[in-house]
Amino acid sequence: MARVRCITEMGMGVDVHGRDATKAARRAVSDAIRHSSVGFFRMLGKTANDMFVDVTIGVPDPGGVDTSAVAIELPYGTVTVTAVKGGLEIPAESGGDAIIIANAAVVVSLDDGKTG
Repeated sequence: MARVRCITEMGMGVDVHGRDATKAARRAVSDAIRHSSVGFFRMLGKTANDMFVDVTIGVPDPGGVDTSAVAIELPYGTVTVTAVKGGLEIPAESGGDAIIIANAAVVVSLDDGKTG
């Protein structure tokens, strides 16, 4: 089955206490889909099973992201989450917590119903 890209959304998330890359990544995905039209697939006669959601998360430490925890932020479809080097880490000032900023790119594709 071929995929047709339908939606691309971008989001940003921040963790200001504790340097938690997963928390920042979840917030970035939530930000991206909050203003998305991801629920439109029903109007096209599609189901959630026809939807593929590919998420790329940019964070300073990609190994620190629990991708399965990020995936549960997405309510529909077959979800794939990949963490890559990106985002920002703002160092702590005089004993405070560093700030982690994550960026999310959420790409939604639908099965076009054609084979081959």
